[in-house]
Amino acid sequence: MTSGAQEIAAAFTWACLAELDAPKPGNVHVFAAGHRMTAEQFIASADAAAPAISAQGARVGTRIFAAVEATFAAVGANTNLGIILLCAPLAAAAQSAGADLRASLSKVLQDLDTDDADLAFRAIVRAAPAGLGHSERHDVYEPATVSLLQAMTEAADRDRIARQYATNFTDVFDIGLPLLEASSRRHAEQEWATLTVYLGFLSAFPDSHILRKFDKRAAERVRRTAAKHLAALQATKAPARLLPELLAWDGTMKAEGLNPGTSADLTVATLFAHRLRTILPSWRNSG
Repeated sequence: MTSGAQEIAAAFTWACLAELDAPKPGNVHVFAAGHRMTAEQFIASADAAAPAISAQGARVGTRIFAAVEATFAAVGANTNLGIILLCAPLAAAAQSAGADLRASLSKVLQDLDTDDADLAFRAIVRAAPAGLGHSERHDVYEPATVSLLQAMTEAADRDRIARQYATNFTDVFDIGLPLLEASSRRHAEQEWATLTVYLGFLSAFPDSHILRKFDKRAAERVRRTAAKHLAALQATKAPARLLPELLAWDGTMKAEGLNPGTSADLTVATLFAHRLRTILPSWRNSG
């Protein structure tokens, strides 16, 4: 592994672990397991997927498929499909010659081809995320006939992770990173800045993982509650005092089977993009 690949792998692992350190209601974190998964599984998954995510010169589809396979070899379950789908193109952009992460990412996404789609489809079927069904066009159970960007664009209206491909990761760059930067200035502890990003995504739009498993009513109820917690977090100078209420909501959501997995995946992608811009000096203050 080259030094650049090692840095990117370390950035990916850091992002995954930082996300776990935040008390994200409804999702797995170090304060509480949930949905028959533990933080330890996610830690092992991050370590397993990192080499594939950061493989120098690898196509995005290759990174996705290899990372999912490595995750299953390590933990035997789908713990990180959304994270992998989001972070693979970011890692590829980090290894391109461009000086601006967002501009480089656009080129990576435009360069995606049918082989990338085939490998991503195979990875999605292997991971079998909750609520995965068949679609009339570009079904993941069938050989790909379009590029991965075209397939993701087709799914963008129903899946927020697919929407990132279609919009050059607008949610990450225009919602996640500004929230992270502002909250990092307000809160010294990383977990509260991370939680701000998570609640920011969760309150900005209905979580598509909840939409797939439940319905719009459930997703909207979670969104409204997230907005209240975000407002409280942004208003306080002592965020630790909010922990009991956050964990109470966490327990309620997990008891109902509500898991805002998409918001958590977008949070990891935001942390990863932030760290990429930090470790690569030419990207500081850019894109």
